[in-house]
Amino acid sequence: MKKIKVGLGTCGVSAGGEQIFNEIKRMISEKHIDADICETGCMGMCYEEPMIEVGDEDESFLYAKMSPDKIGRLVSEHLENNHPVHDWIIKDKDHFTESSFTDKQVRIVLRNCGEINPNSLDDYTGRRGYEAIMYVLNHYSPPDVIDIISKSGLRGRGGGGFPTGLKWRITNGVISGKKYIICNADEGDPGAFMDRSVLEGDPHSVIEGMMIGAYAIGADEGIIYARAEYPLAIKRLRTALNQLRTRGFLGKNIFGSDFSFDISIKEGAGAFVCGEETALIASVEGRRGIPRIRPPFPSQRGLWGKPTNINNVETFANVPWIILNGWEAFAALGTEKSKGTKVFALAGKIKRSGLVEVPMGITINEIVYDIGGGIKNNGKFKAVQMGGPSGGCIPASMGDLKIDYDEINSTGAIMGSGGLIVLDENSCMVDLARYFLNFTQLESCGKCTFCRIGTKRMLETLERITVGNGKPGDIEFLADLGNKIKRSSLCGLGQTAPNPVLTTINYFRDEYEAHLNKTCPAHLCPSLITYTISEENCKGCLLCKKACPTGAITGAKKVVHFIDQSLCIKCGKCFEVCNLDAVVLS
Repeated sequence: MKKIKVGLGTCGVSAGGEQIFNEIKRMISEKHIDADICETGCMGMCYEEPMIEVGDEDESFLYAKMSPDKIGRLVSEHLENNHPVHDWIIKDKDHFTESSFTDKQVRIVLRNCGEINPNSLDDYTGRRGYEAIMYVLNHYSPPDVIDIISKSGLRGRGGGGFPTGLKWRITNGVISGKKYIICNADEGDPGAFMDRSVLEGDPHSVIEGMMIGAYAIGADEGIIYARAEYPLAIKRLRTALNQLRTRGFLGKNIFGSDFSFDISIKEGAGAFVCGEETALIASVEGRRGIPRIRPPFPSQRGLWGKPTNINNVETFANVPWIILNGWEAFAALGTEKSKGTKVFALAGKIKRSGLVEVPMGITINEIVYDIGGGIKNNGKFKAVQMGGPSGGCIPASMGDLKIDYDEINSTGAIMGSGGLIVLDENSCMVDLARYFLNFTQLESCGKCTFCRIGTKRMLETLERITVGNGKPGDIEFLADLGNKIKRSSLCGLGQTAPNPVLTTINYFRDEYEAHLNKTCPAHLCPSLITYTISEENCKGCLLCKKACPTGAITGAKKVVHFIDQSLCIKCGKCFEVCNLDAVVLS
């Protein structure tokens, strides 16, 4: 029997994967073909979606960029007559056209994503799922587990990079009759989709990691705090939890031990600040998500006043692998202070966007060029934006920088949860800083004066600069106020909100100065650009006139056209359609 897997993570669904899944299912039913079809999570190569894998005991074939109109031929040739359609195959036992995307990756967190049916507990247990928690319950004490995680060097993958073993040790050491463990799945960074993809593709690995963590700290109740904008992830989590309760893997006396544990899901309303652990706790308790002063830390007094441990999705997904493979195997990857791997959502002006997992210590250039394939349309690499709104921009000149918590922090950026946006020469760094600051300003809870008012004043200044109303001293004002906000804000949102501005000032100050002189080097800020038509090159072909949405272009056929600047909205349509270089952008 052939097994058919259709990539139905959010990336696959958005590319049309559901229609493909339904069409294959319909055809194999109508034709009585002996085949088993199931869904799987993100396979990593989002740029190749929708993807289908067809396999049997001997070989598998990975099809890319599929569409409903191709399914008839796939079913007829491959499923009925056993003749794979090589025109659409990117991977079989003999070749893999996208091998450069995977060659430098090491899949620990993503070990099952795209490999298993996330709705099948049997698929997960078939790949050693829940062996780690069973081994822990039979062979290790809680301090033993904490020692293993500490020796592995696993640091929290939510952005702060706090040693996971140390956090567990602190919570374990607090004496209390009730403790909680929380999985922070409130992934809110623009351009980030790491946690979502793991939950959609392999929810059981996260749950098993939580079970091991709960045993280590002495918790009997777990909560997954997932943003409501992740309906598919939440749906698959609920399915996984129901399967575990039915099998007796969750609840009282798990696997016949003295360990009792269960998990519930709390859907967050999408507030970025709830990624901060004390704000998250407030939200779970039904209060407004506002950070509080620490100490006491959640490990001392957290949810409902009880000791609470919080780690993110990626952190928990590492834990079962470490238990099964040994702390030495994990610690052998990475750098001295940053062990293991890191998952990144690779996006932006990159040829191969997707979900990647790389060993710590790999360089930015290796990710951009070797894995990502370089810049779209053979453009020029300008920078990467790491860490989302809390992160910063690292210029291409620092492309040999290693992916390491300390090295990234030294640039003024942060590793963050794993968003990595690649920028090219057509990216305006000032406008990018304005975009991220606008996000954090809107998401500020308002508790701190510097965060609430300071980010507003910074945003107003950036908005003036990007429309050509900047004035001398604006750059210095942004730098000074940004550093004061970092020093004076209560939580991580305010302390990191100025990072996109400060790093772009540090590495791209010339662009700020150009904006003060009323020019945008990237030709992106509408108020600072002008479209005109060259009399020498214009042949009066009417293409630009037809493309203009506001009627700003006038001129008869074979007569030089003219752009009325009072009507031009700077949309660039005329520039895009002109093939005579007659439309000039300045």
